[in-house]
Amino acid sequence: MYKEEGDQVSDKSEHKLIKNAVNGDSKAFEKLILPYEKKVYNIAMQMFKNEQDAYDASQEVLIKVYNNLDKFKFESAFSTWLHRLAMNTCIDEYRKRKRHMEHTTTMEVRVSSDEESITRQFVDHNLTPEQEVLQKETVSEVRHAMDQLKEDQKILIIYRDIYGYSYDEIAKMLECNLGTTKSRISRARQALKDIIIKKREQTAS
Repeated sequence: MYKEEGDQVSDKSEHKLIKNAVNGDSKAFEKLILPYEKKVYNIAMQMFKNEQDAYDASQEVLIKVYNNLDKFKFESAFSTWLHRLAMNTCIDEYRKRKRHMEHTTTMEVRVSSDEESITRQFVDHNLTPEQEVLQKETVSEVRHAMDQLKEDQKILIIYRDIYGYSYDEIAKMLECNLGTTKSRISRARQALKDIIIKKREQTAS
């Protein structure tokens, strides 16, 4: 059973688990990553919208964590280091699959439970049936526009606007200063807005 990151062990216990895992203790590694598995999978699901690809990508993240754990220097939070790996791995895997998809049929879109909860945040249940239809169309429009973003822009919106990570947390993941991080997220949001506007203009013409 997965746990959320809020259930993670203390830093002191986590550091001990890391050291034990580096020394070959497989149970220590399992306990170390357990609080992060579900979040990594859900982030991958937001990227790929496909359960198998999301699972494969999340497993690739965990493999990289395992193979690179001895490189963790305890200079940042383990969660920051792990999410940096997750972010870069999701981008790389998404690019690979995107190139492959250009020569195959479009993937079936499957919405995760997390995305459904995000959708509910946008839905005002006091609206008339006609207004609800328009609102759902807007949510669908945003989802499709997200899939047209560049990989590095999409992952930023997932971390900031879907999962609510702070600018400071994301800056640490990116190993960028705060100003650069805010600018990158702002450009990602503007790119998303431009895609939506362009689509609406095409539909109206």
